[in-house]
Amino acid sequence: MPEKIAVMVSRHSAFYSPLIATLAAGFLEQEGLEASYAVLQPGQRSRHLLASGAVDVMQSAVGSNWGPMEAGETDLPVHFAQINTRDGFFLASRTARADFAWSDLEGRSFIADHGGQPMLMLRYAAREQGVDWDKITVLDHGDVDSMDAAFRSGEGDFVHQQGPAPQQLAQDGVGHVVASVGEAMPPVAFSSVLAMRAFVGSEKGRAFTRAYGKARAWVRETAASEIAAAEQSYFPGIAPEALAAAIERYQQMGTWSGDLAIPPELYEQALEVFLSGGAITRRHAYSDVVVDPPA
Repeated sequence: MPEKIAVMVSRHSAFYSPLIATLAAGFLEQEGLEASYAVLQPGQRSRHLLASGAVDVMQSAVGSNWGPMEAGETDLPVHFAQINTRDGFFLASRTARADFAWSDLEGRSFIADHGGQPMLMLRYAAREQGVDWDKITVLDHGDVDSMDAAFRSGEGDFVHQQGPAPQQLAQDGVGHVVASVGEAMPPVAFSSVLAMRAFVGSEKGRAFTRAYGKARAWVRETAASEIAAAEQSYFPGIAPEALAAAIERYQQMGTWSGDLAIPPELYEQALEVFLSGGAITRRHAYSDVVVDPPA
């Protein structure tokens, strides 16, 4: 009888295809694991769900540990496998801009995701591109669905979304994908797989890691249309062409490059972003947050 494993993501998008594919393409099933998949809801905290055993593995970011660490919390979950090595947000414009420059944001209205890490990364990328943030009319519409609805209703010159939302805007003739935040800034430890230390060292943890390693290699090497077909049921309302376009762009960016281990230099770049944005007060040791994937 398959052993159950609970997988949760803090966000749901094609950006997390390496993790989604562990379920959608059957890799967990091959390891004898029967998985559930859920999205973190408002008011829930990943570290509490993991500590209680309600969730086994979570998609999050190394930065999710730093706030609790600065508040004095201990026995936190650890990050043991990277998902993404670049920011996965795109900028979509209401009008086609073949020669888009980031300075085009100045003097215009911009529906931006105000989540902690997404906003920190966006502002860091804007600085890297020489943009004067104070010259942008930045709009906050809350959750991703409200942002999408606002842009579709005619508000904002630009919108900031993870794939496949902006690719669906293009599919519907509502917007045009003009830039990638990830390509506008250095590679970074953006997303990773998080679990309690006991899980990482367990047989279930090793089985999950085997499945995840195969899935991550698969999404790097497989045609985007094939990945999209496998994941389509996870994206109701999204056109197959839009989902495939998002996956292909992530592949082209090298979003899922590298080994499973989280590189120290990408961890340090994430620290740099959070420190420059004033989100944390000190550098937190890599070894306090990250462990190697289990053998």
